[in-house]
Amino acid sequence: MPIITVSREMGSGGFLVSERVAEKLGYMFLDGEAIREMAQNCGLSAESIRKVDEKPPPFDAHLDQLVEIDLQQIELLILQAARKGNVLIYGRGAHFILGELKGGVFRVRFIAPFEERVERWAEREWLDPELAREMVRKSDQQRAGFIKYYFDRNWDNPLEYDLVINTSRITLDSAVDLVCKGVKDKNLLKSQEENRKAIADLIIQKQLRIAILSTADLDGYHVEISCQDGVVTLGGHVHSREEQKLVMEMAKTIDGIREIWDGIRIKPYRTTSPYPIKPFDG
Repeated sequence: MPIITVSREMGSGGFLVSERVAEKLGYMFLDGEAIREMAQNCGLSAESIRKVDEKPPPFDAHLDQLVEIDLQQIELLILQAARKGNVLIYGRGAHFILGELKGGVFRVRFIAPFEERVERWAEREWLDPELAREMVRKSDQQRAGFIKYYFDRNWDNPLEYDLVINTSRITLDSAVDLVCKGVKDKNLLKSQEENRKAIADLIIQKQLRIAILSTADLDGYHVEISCQDGVVTLGGHVHSREEQKLVMEMAKTIDGIREIWDGIRIKPYRTTSPYPIKPFDG
């Protein structure tokens, strides 16, 4: 069955719908709590997870590197869960993490009018309406900023999704039925084997990206990585022949790589900040 990714506005009711969809389809429900538990089991601290929890990072070059590594590790966990199939991934930009897949991913978004979301949130959390209004507004800004910063995409662009549900006028049960019916569309059921291979390639990219960014003796932020059918192509630049060799050595340690093409250039000079632009993964 296709993977389901869910994007939602705070107070839109997306969580309840997603939870019921996962239960009805027998899918694993991978929400923020499940991702945090998986991340902590893999050695990430609660503070590291909090810093990348659907909001853009502060502007600090050193912190940027640490946050980037943590985010890449969480994206790797999401990809590994996606590879298993039959999973609903709730938030965390999963629809963009899996954006290179041609099919087999059903991208759903839940929306509702702002004031209605404020009212729902205030009732759900027993909050003063003004406090609820501020929380909903801040959540919208942070989630939009998270997607823009890390993926350079617009969070609220309907063309990024296969199904956008306005929960203002339809019942929860109707929303559940829409998602359960949509995920079984014949167009989404095509190319399942190709998708598994594509996810395996994305996992290789993430593993190598994490290894490069985590190496103290290597300024590898400008190294470009792509992978197709287990063949890794390296591009971009490093600052010395030693760094180039180090990247190649790390690539050879990643499981699943069948061949490596080295197109890395050497630029001895360095920019003022080691992190002026984001790397290109594929």
